Amino acid sequence: MAIAGYSKFHQFKNLIQSIPSSQLEDIMLDEQFLLEKDEKKNLDIYYAPFEYVNQKARILIVGITPGLHQMKKSFTTVLNAKNQIENDEEILRQVKNHSSFEGPMRKNLVHMLDELGLHEYLGLTSTMKLFNEASNIVQTTSIIPYPVFYKGKNFNGSTPNILKNDMLKKYVTDYFASEMRKLSNPLIIPLGVNVSNAINYLADNNLLNVKNFLSGFPHPSGGNGHRHKQFADNKTHMQKILQIHFQNETIST
Repeated sequence: MAIAGYSKFHQFKNLIQSIPSSQLEDIMLDEQFLLEKDEKKNLDIYYAPFEYVNQKARILIVGITPGLHQMKKSFTTVLNAKNQIENDEEILRQVKNHSSFEGPMRKNLVHMLDELGLHEYLGLTSTMKLFNEASNIVQTTSIIPYPVFYKGKNFNGSTPNILKNDMLKKYVTDYFASEMRKLSNPLIIPLGVNVSNAINYLADNNLLNVKNFLSGFPHPSGGNGHRHKQFADNKTHMQKILQIHFQNETIST
């Protein structure tokens, strides 16, 4: 287990734990948590403590960026740890467990993964277990690990294009890629085409050795009206990838 090399938690931990819980939603988007901005593109990147790395992960689930809801959950977890948990790594681990893809998105994600049969390969009753008692075998992350907002709203990964914006691209090539290199060939589950494009870019430019990639997996957001068709169109292909991956995993162990 580890904390990402780019982590800024030591800078922000005390600041987060000094926020009155009643003012959390207002203060977490204050200037003091702003990491970077691109005024021309109406983009803002804020700090949130999504910096835990499970180096032993067999499964890697990759989103675009944490949203406002996940950001609030992460701050709440750090606040609740005050005077309870001293170890930074444990606090960050709990942030990932409590906040990653939390809400309706998690339900949609689990439904699709269970339909593919991933839980059976892992010996679980459901992939929902990855977010609680089986969290030791999963790493959840985003290609941009900190919350990004476009025109004040959750960034969806499309406008502007991540790979054509220097600020966003830097987080993919420098932050996400460095985190990935700490892992040992897990099964990669990219949430949507924008995540897939970013990972393919890293692979094509020799910034990452990508194997075991569940291409074609849709973004599980309720706002993605195409997810059912995309999942159905790619289901057989993805099930084949799962079969090959776990056959190879068995051979290597």
